[in-house]
Amino acid sequence: TSRLITSHEFKTVKLNSLVKHIVHDKKDLSNINIHKICTNSKNVEKGSLFVAINGEEHDGHNYINEAIENGAAAVISNGKDIGKLPVPNLRVSNTRLAASKVAAEFYNYPSKELKIIGITGTNGKTTTASLIYSILKQSNFKAAQLGTLGVIADGFDKNKTLTTPDPITLQKMLRDLSDNSFTHVVMEVSSHALDQFRVADIDFDISIFTNLSKEHLDYHNDMETYFKTKSRLFRMMPITGTSIIHTDKDYGMKMKLESSAPVVSISMNDTGDIHYKDINYSLSGINGFIKAGNEKIVFNSKLVGEFNAENILSAVSAGITLNISPNIIERAIEETDLIEGRMEIFKTKDEKSIVVDYAHTPDSYFKVLSTLKKLHSSKNKMHVLFGCGGNRDSTKRSEMGRIAAEFADKIWITPDNPRFENIEKINSEITKGIDKNKYDVFVNRQDGLEAAIKNIGSGDMLVVLGKGRENYQDINGTKIKYSDIEIIEKYL
Repeated sequence: TSRLITSHEFKTVKLNSLVKHIVHDKKDLSNINIHKICTNSKNVEKGSLFVAINGEEHDGHNYINEAIENGAAAVISNGKDIGKLPVPNLRVSNTRLAASKVAAEFYNYPSKELKIIGITGTNGKTTTASLIYSILKQSNFKAAQLGTLGVIADGFDKNKTLTTPDPITLQKMLRDLSDNSFTHVVMEVSSHALDQFRVADIDFDISIFTNLSKEHLDYHNDMETYFKTKSRLFRMMPITGTSIIHTDKDYGMKMKLESSAPVVSISMNDTGDIHYKDINYSLSGINGFIKAGNEKIVFNSKLVGEFNAENILSAVSAGITLNISPNIIERAIEETDLIEGRMEIFKTKDEKSIVVDYAHTPDSYFKVLSTLKKLHSSKNKMHVLFGCGGNRDSTKRSEMGRIAAEFADKIWITPDNPRFENIEKINSEITKGIDKNKYDVFVNRQDGLEAAIKNIGSGDMLVVLGKGRENYQDINGTKIKYSDIEIIEKYL
């Protein structure tokens, strides 16, 4: 690959220009040069602007002196009393929003130069993004995908990060993409990113709402707050943009009212502007046709299940909104392989089926397990292996256990990133209300997975939920190497 252009790597911006949209007093800051923006004091070097953010675990205001020792030329703070500093201290009401604004200014608003498609919702973001990326590539656009799978762009390292990176990383990424002649970016937008203003200065052209179900309530407290946070993406849309919204359910109808841009409603039945006219499911994939005005998109997909049909509908709708021809959209959907860690189906020599899926919410459990139950032979058994993450919303644990028990002949309960919580406590919350004869509990995931694979019969199915293609277990602050896939592959 030819060397990537990163023209902003050594860029210098005058401080007064950088903060013109966030600081309104008239003091002259034109003699201060800034060549880097940081929110972590350890990354500060001479000439950096340090933005002190009060995070979930650390308050950046406690690290201001360290940032100055490392060379910070100026500081943005929230007005806390931190005493007199030897460098300018610019006080703002919201330092997260300030970080977004100065990053956009520093990198010269790269999202204005790109066609940006943002996808939000509890489930389906990654698969929808992958399908749209495939449509864009099939159309010969120079496109990039940002999200849970990392950065997917020709010539770029596939660095995995948060679903949506911090605003400084994100603006730099978009600048590098624009400078390297990329034209389209499809990105996942998490509720945390919206709440923390990580995308506040991104100019979206298309926004997509997939669905909303119980998740992240440890962070958002209740569903109404969660919905309002998601709706920020649609409220910040320009009138020249387009919002694509699944309107089959109540939250979709509510989201439609939040959009500042014209809305394309999409539906699994014939109520949406773009909708299915015919659809068929099997363990080999999905086929059917979608109607969009006078256009008809006929497709065969390797993806499995009704929820993936919803993701296909979102992606097709984005393609139509971008005026991509139906033939190209059909070919792209057909050529999109199974998404890593999403309904990946493995067959062993003795006809056992093992399905790996990243599902980790009650809603995604229901969708995955109800789909597989319908498609799996009723003569054979279905087993489910899963666990629940530690230091996350504990209210969903018993619900996930109940859903697994509803569909599974046998349940194997194992750790899944227990973090700093006691694994036995997590497991006891999962098993609350489940018949004791229906499950086995393990404190080591590998032991549980190996036992499950050995104990299921020929023709049976084992559904392994939660980790997908994650390659670690997060235990007591340490990421220990671990992979469900590697263990499964030994048995294929």
